Amino acid sequence: MTADGIRQAIIQIISEIAPDEDLTGINPDEPLRDQVDLDSMDFLDIVMELRKRYSIEVPEKDYPQLATMSSTVGYLLPRMESL
Repeated sequence: MTADGIRQAIIQIISEIAPDEDLTGINPDEPLRDQVDLDSMDFLDIVMELRKRYSIEVPEKDYPQLATMSSTVGYLLPRMESL
């Protein structure tokens, strides 16, 4: 999967978890939680969806790497290249 594909996948997951949020103006370098109303349970739902849809395991110690869209894409790209 490409970086753009990962971005779109993350946006799709967030839109399902927080359907009332406007995701069109996401700044890739600002923390997602500052831009979208996501609580800690929503964040865990995102991690669980990544596991369910793409078989990607994100250990708890790596959660800070999913803070921004850019860092999320950077973290997931090597793990999802073959998808």
